[in-house]
Amino acid sequence: MTTRRKAAPAPPKLLVEERRRRIVELVHQKGRVTVDELVALFGISAVTIRADLEVLDGAGAISRSHGGALPAAAQLDTPLNIKETRHHAQKLRIGEAAAALIEDGETIILDSGSTTAEIARRIRQRKWTSLTVITNALNIAMELSALPAVRVMMLGGLLRQTSYSLAGPDAEQALSRLSADRLFLGVDGLDPEVGVTTPDPLEASLNALMIRVSRQTVAVLDASKFGQRSLSVIAPVGDLDLVISDAAAPAEHVEALRGKGVKTLLV
Repeated sequence: MTTRRKAAPAPPKLLVEERRRRIVELVHQKGRVTVDELVALFGISAVTIRADLEVLDGAGAISRSHGGALPAAAQLDTPLNIKETRHHAQKLRIGEAAAALIEDGETIILDSGSTTAEIARRIRQRKWTSLTVITNALNIAMELSALPAVRVMMLGGLLRQTSYSLAGPDAEQALSRLSADRLFLGVDGLDPEVGVTTPDPLEASLNALMIRVSRQTVAVLDASKFGQRSLSVIAPVGDLDLVISDAAAPAEHVEALRGKGVKTLLV
């Protein structure tokens, strides 16, 4: 008498957006993935995987190739919805560590960006007596809009569609009349010699003012941003008080920061 082997349990099903986010992470981690690999990993059909890849390619998150996908070509200013798919697990940890610094009664500035958006989501999970959040990011303002104890102050200005953020002279004029205990600054590049950078000159000018009106500046960035240089310099690294990143941050850059008196926290 023969006994039948039990079939291996099917992998847990993910929501469409979760699966696509995971695909983008795999492409950037491995440098290339094939349709066959993704079919085996997610336990779904090749037709569904190819549809996922087509959608991600159209959004600029990856580059579709024959039989699989490659990382997308670098852009000068990557749209926020694409940034949010990259290094997501690291950004979650960074957001949690940054939010833990915030004390009840403070006034903080949350710069625009995918990592600062994770800080806003962590703020939503805590109970506050009083907290004031100044931001130039529409998505962050919406994240916090339903919290009765959190007062949200939006800066005006010119809308940057790639980042859902406001910048320009009107934003700077509004910010110049304010002060904050803490700034959480999202950046696109950090080079110990050049400083912290971002692709947009208007955003860089507003970020520099954010630093000037804040008692403490905390830069939040995943390890892929180290050594990168964008078009516009916000400030030298010496203007930062603390950098929060993930454990993959290059040791030589961490040492360079510490040598300039900048504390670092790797999570």
